[in-house]
Amino acid sequence: MEQLGKQQRPVVLALNKTDLVPAETVLQAIDRWRTAHPFKAVVPISAKHGHQVDALVEEMAGILPEGPPFFPEDAVTDMPERFIVAEMIREKVFRLTGQEIPYSTAVTVEFFEEKARLVSIHATIHVERPSQKAIVIGREGSKLKQIGQAAREDMERMLGIKVFLKLFVRVQKNWSRDTRALRKFGY
Repeated sequence: MEQLGKQQRPVVLALNKTDLVPAETVLQAIDRWRTAHPFKAVVPISAKHGHQVDALVEEMAGILPEGPPFFPEDAVTDMPERFIVAEMIREKVFRLTGQEIPYSTAVTVEFFEEKARLVSIHATIHVERPSQKAIVIGREGSKLKQIGQAAREDMERMLGIKVFLKLFVRVQKNWSRDTRALRKFGY
């Protein structure tokens, strides 16, 4: 409290674990703390259950100064397009193969070329076992085609241009335990 008394900035106090005590006890604690220091706000929360956490964030945001933007207003991320494209493909593998494919799937973009009216992308989906490769490809390539089409549609929305997407599936045994492979895949 001595250090808080020296503060020239507003201070917000969060009283946590309010789910463990009766409401009357919480109200008494709020009154006790308000007389101990001129807090900007005293917010009772239960972090475990998420009660009043948004109110705490709102109080803190209200006293923080607005800083300069770190990115242009139209930038959605600081990650390169190649990374986003790979993650879009990876997401489609998970969504369209369901529980059949474990999360030991990686995607690398081997070729990314932007032209005036078309972006050409060649990407490789890496799995650890031949059985996983068969699942990703599907009967007569149907699952791979489905993955590619869904990913391409997302890419076209993001890039605002037509996309030519070519996908390959490669088995790389135990890549998730191989340090070199993890580095190559960006992990």
